[in-house]
Amino acid sequence: MTADDSFGRLDDDDYPAYTMGRAAEMLGTTQGFLRALGEARLITPLRSGGGHRRYSRYQLRIAARARELVDQGTPIEAACRIIILEDQLEEAQRINAEYRRAAESSPPPPSA
Repeated sequence: MTADDSFGRLDDDDYPAYTMGRAAEMLGTTQGFLRALGEARLITPLRSGGGHRRYSRYQLRIAARARELVDQGTPIEAACRIIILEDQLEEAQRINAEYRRAAESSPPPPSA
């Protein structure tokens, strides 16, 4: 891997760049909270060669949303379910928008 390849990963939202300690610090939460999100299968951190959890920026955004819900009084299991449903809704809306664009750009069917 060249230095250019390494720097390119800095913009990759899925690159597991953050240790558990750093991730917890950035989110203002505990490592236990991050473990609980993993146990609830909301996020699955990658593991380093030594077995340490590593988090991506995308995973940190999900964890931040979970923390926001928990801070508002939502139980962690419910917060995880809400986030999963929000993600599914967003994906469905994206797919629907693609279908609409495709339908609008296709020629009308021939009349009989």
